[in-house]
Amino acid sequence: MLKIVAIVIVGLIATVLIYAATKPDTFRIQRSSMINAPPEKVFGLIDDFKNWASWSPWEQKDLAMKKTHSGAPQGKGAVLEWDGNKDVGTGRMEVLESTPASKILVKLDFLKPFEAHNQAEFTLASSAGSTQITWAMYGPQPYMMKVMGLFCSMDKMVGKDFEAGLASLKALAEK
Repeated sequence: MLKIVAIVIVGLIATVLIYAATKPDTFRIQRSSMINAPPEKVFGLIDDFKNWASWSPWEQKDLAMKKTHSGAPQGKGAVLEWDGNKDVGTGRMEVLESTPASKILVKLDFLKPFEAHNQAEFTLASSAGSTQITWAMYGPQPYMMKVMGLFCSMDKMVGKDFEAGLASLKALAEK
């Protein structure tokens, strides 16, 4: 009987591992919002990492997070390194591309609690005096992330943070 149970368990584990291997090698998470403010105002809140303290959802998860700014003061070449609690981890962001009032591309390197190298992209479009903003994160999805994704949805977890960040950004920009 024990042998049959062991075979069933090994079979279930193998099935999960094989199924995970069929998942895509990349991921993309994104959320959008309409902000009743011009793109130039919204852009300024994103393009300068020092402004993120007023709207980023991760700032509220660790009020004692250590941050180091370097490189350009804003826009292309601006760098933010952070070291925080288990909710925010440790990592580095660098603005790779900054197109005024329309797009910001950020290289996003997570070091702890797990290593990951992704990109975050903010796209802004003017719409009758308002701004349609889309915040996306995308990158490679290593095998272990594929396995984890079978049990917890990265889209739901990170998506909630994006939604909270966009709501804070909206409130700040519409003041």
